[in-house]
Amino acid sequence: MELRVLRYFLTVAREGSITAAADFLHVTQPTLSRQLKDLELELGKKLFTRSRHRVILTDEGILLRKRAEEIIGMVEKLEDEFQAMEETINGDIYIGSGETDAMKQIARVAKDLQSNYPNIRYHLYSGNEDDVTERLDKGLLDFGILIQPADLSKYNYIEIPAKDVWGVVMRKDSPLASRDTIQAIDLLNIPLICSRQPLKTYSKNEFADWFGEDFDKLNVVTTYNLAYNAAIMVEEGIGYAIALDKIVNTSSDRNLCFRPLEPRLESGLNFVWKKHQVFSKAAEMFLKEIQEQLPNSLSNG
Repeated sequence: MELRVLRYFLTVAREGSITAAADFLHVTQPTLSRQLKDLELELGKKLFTRSRHRVILTDEGILLRKRAEEIIGMVEKLEDEFQAMEETINGDIYIGSGETDAMKQIARVAKDLQSNYPNIRYHLYSGNEDDVTERLDKGLLDFGILIQPADLSKYNYIEIPAKDVWGVVMRKDSPLASRDTIQAIDLLNIPLICSRQPLKTYSKNEFADWFGEDFDKLNVVTTYNLAYNAAIMVEEGIGYAIALDKIVNTSSDRNLCFRPLEPRLESGLNFVWKKHQVFSKAAEMFLKEIQEQLPNSLSNG
């Protein structure tokens, strides 16, 4: 299986048309059709269903698209790393993280490094713990930021000297907005919007302990992956979002506000990388800078 053919396949999947993909790739339509047919024969699976004007991915085609994107991403990352092996340090650094205000600390390190090495580029990937660790394990990310609790057994890590505060994002005209803090009893009979990742693990971590024996009675009407989208749902009156402080815009010109939980509930954060990871020069320099600028943090790396 050639990388060129995988790139052809991804272009067809993106364009939804062999004709449009052939134009984009500057190859003839018969040539592209033959390459796709050979790929299907090689895999022994039908990848597309074809109509007169468009092609639609089969289930097998959807799986191949996901794997092909990972393969092409890995190859491009490898090419970037080898191109960066010069006297002048340059190249690409890939960082994955959930939404957290602690990203400011990472951004400050990146800014300081950029002043000395302006040719380093940063690529940020946003996702929950499962998303970030999957890409770390596959080598698609150099570093990740994980919100505690998280399984760190496979990683070296630095504990970031910051805490994320949990609370509730709500409309300013909602009944609970008059409160300074939100208690467990306040959440029992209202529609809640919760992050998918914490929702999976709340029953096994400190949130369930914080909430108490009525945890299973919570009325979760919506789950979210990105807080920006959750905030839109709150603005439209869908419910109240359980979220971390400072990741939703609650400035004076917005119709949203944040109220912390009481008793206060905080989550620590870890900056992680794979054990025995071989870094590019750029990533190695970035890690060194992180270790120097966060000297008071705990580390096992």
